[in-house]
Amino acid sequence: MIRESQLKPTDAHFRDTVPAGDYFLKVLKEGETLRILDLEGNQAADTLFFNAKDTAERYSAMDTIREQGNVFLTAGTVLRSNRNRPMLEITADTCGRHDTLGGACATESNTVRYALEKRCMHACRDSWMRAVNEHEEYGLSKRDITHNINFFMNVPVTAEGGLTFADGISAPGKYVEMKALMDITVLISNCPQLNNPCNGYNPTPIEVLIWH
Repeated sequence: MIRESQLKPTDAHFRDTVPAGDYFLKVLKEGETLRILDLEGNQAADTLFFNAKDTAERYSAMDTIREQGNVFLTAGTVLRSNRNRPMLEITADTCGRHDTLGGACATESNTVRYALEKRCMHACRDSWMRAVNEHEEYGLSKRDITHNINFFMNVPVTAEGGLTFADGISAPGKYVEMKALMDITVLISNCPQLNNPCNGYNPTPIEVLIWH
């Protein structure tokens, strides 16, 4: 569902550009709104959400899909936790839909999907692990890396129930916005993937904005 935002970028109290292959880690306070902006189009932002006060509670793809009855995420979707509590609500979306089934790229999956020599290529799981290791103050560890959302990524479901990685449906300037329904730790890997069309084979920066 396409829904434009009423928020103005000039009113945001936080704004940062995240290069391709880098990570973003920050606490979003209850009531604040987060925007992820696809600056150049067809970029994938692999994102994890945690309850900032209890990291054992985190985003659950299963609970979210079950409650909304749809495998794709868009405006109006409530992102739910593994305790089936609402964490965030997608309040605006100019892309149309986002994936929560395809998972994040890793050295292991690159090897299986593509070729043995792809194993050493940088992957989203590497970025998350670097963030966790560089910021112990957030209380996260390797075991906290679970379900994620691939914002802007196009992963159609086939008639047989399988998944395919297809050309992105985003474009320069497309964005998704979420309102925090509790204090949320946000961990984004701006995907460095070069092997599938999710990034148009050309990883590019994203921008993150936050409003009170």
